[in-house]
Amino acid sequence: MALPLLQAAARPRRLIADKAYDAESLRRWLKEGRIKAVIPSTATRTVPYPLDRRAYKRRNVIERLFCRLKNWRRLATRYDRLARNYLASLALVAAVAEWT
Repeated sequence: MALPLLQAAARPRRLIADKAYDAESLRRWLKEGRIKAVIPSTATRTVPYPLDRRAYKRRNVIERLFCRLKNWRRLATRYDRLARNYLASLALVAAVAEWT
């Protein structure tokens, strides 16, 4: 599902992801689109790909944001039926989470 989501988004300069996204097809697609892959290699790779560790550390900021958002039960369970209500809740919770 990564490729359809990435194709729908604006083209980034780099993609920061965890080991679960270390697929040859994804790496090939990123290379064709001139997008730098910041993905650590899995342990099963005989020749690991180089990793920009400095850029990969910034992934932690995004992970912490999602963890804070999951503390809000309404967002984690997606009680809202309409997308606009869900996005409004998400914006409100994000503002409160950054404020505190």
